[in-house]
Amino acid sequence: MELSQAKPGSSPGQTYVQAPGYLRRLGSADWLFAIALALGAGFALSRYGSFMDVYEQAILVCAVPVFAALGWHWKPLRALMPLVALLALCAIGLYGGNLDLANKKFFLKYMLSSQSAILWMSTLFVFSTAFYWLGLVARSPFGGAVGSKLCWAAVVLGWTGMMVRWYESYLIGSDVGHIPVSNLYEVFILFSMITAMFYLYYEAHYQTRQLGPFVLLVIAAAVGFLLWYTVSRDAADIQPLVPALQSWWMKIHVPANFVGYGTFALAAMVGAAYLLKSHGYLVDRLPALEVLDDVMYKAISVGFAFFTVATILGALWAAEAWGGYWSWDPKETWALIVWLNYAAWLHMRLMSGLRGRVAAWWALIGLVVTTFAFLGVNMFLSGLHSYGKL
Repeated sequence: MELSQAKPGSSPGQTYVQAPGYLRRLGSADWLFAIALALGAGFALSRYGSFMDVYEQAILVCAVPVFAALGWHWKPLRALMPLVALLALCAIGLYGGNLDLANKKFFLKYMLSSQSAILWMSTLFVFSTAFYWLGLVARSPFGGAVGSKLCWAAVVLGWTGMMVRWYESYLIGSDVGHIPVSNLYEVFILFSMITAMFYLYYEAHYQTRQLGPFVLLVIAAAVGFLLWYTVSRDAADIQPLVPALQSWWMKIHVPANFVGYGTFALAAMVGAAYLLKSHGYLVDRLPALEVLDDVMYKAISVGFAFFTVATILGALWAAEAWGGYWSWDPKETWALIVWLNYAAWLHMRLMSGLRGRVAAWWALIGLVVTTFAFLGVNMFLSGLHSYGKL
């Protein structure tokens, strides 16, 4: 809050309290959005609070100001969240507490069951990638516009699928129900959604769709893996949590981790665009090198902050689950390597002014390191994190 001089007509020497500048800029729609979030959280607490422990209740309460602030800063969230809630509630209503209806009711079978919604998400991301590239190659604003809308549609259906999957897990059994961030199938969906949303934010902020073809490539690759994993391993089946994952820590550690992974991937693909333009390719079709460099820096900065928080939360979770904060498990070791890589990138940026091709190559190589930490450890190494194996 700020203390200001007396208003015209007030007593001499009288001061009044003035709200911070960003609060003064909020309109009625902003406050209605915040009130709606608070009412939704209140309803959830009154209806399902008895099923939550004190930590989960605290997470729900703290989510209200966090998402309100995000919605104030990025207006599209104010439409995204109610739309996802509406679609998820429609699916819940169609289920009526009976999971067997997933293959019997038309809208569940072909649209709103978790598997259907996630399949639609995957399809839309692939088409979005194609239209973004069409727009870039053909210099067509139409292609980029369609790609952007398809990307938004994929985000809506992806989050809907995640919410419905959460509900479906409880229909299987109260001892099975859990937030859907517990295995490779679920976290690949989370990765795709987070990467897409950060890209859409930068697309609006910099008013350019020319980065879409590059960022959507990594999302399309994640979707390709997701579809292969689903078909070859029946990964879409909801399984009970292993004991180590039966903790409220999972609800905050995993999302924070994947904000890091998603933004690191975004930075790498922007780095690829930077290298192409700096070598004389697509010069007249890509944003200015300064813009590309700025997106790289901001994405890595955000990712590093969240990855740091996730690493600390993981250590606290490990102390609770395994009795020690750090065990040099392969997953932990490679997470540290990823952290050190981006810590060095940011240090060189801030201390030595790291920019240009070196920064772009470093961001691109960082994606290789991050991918091994994300997937390679599960494929080739074993340890305490064996629940994530391929």
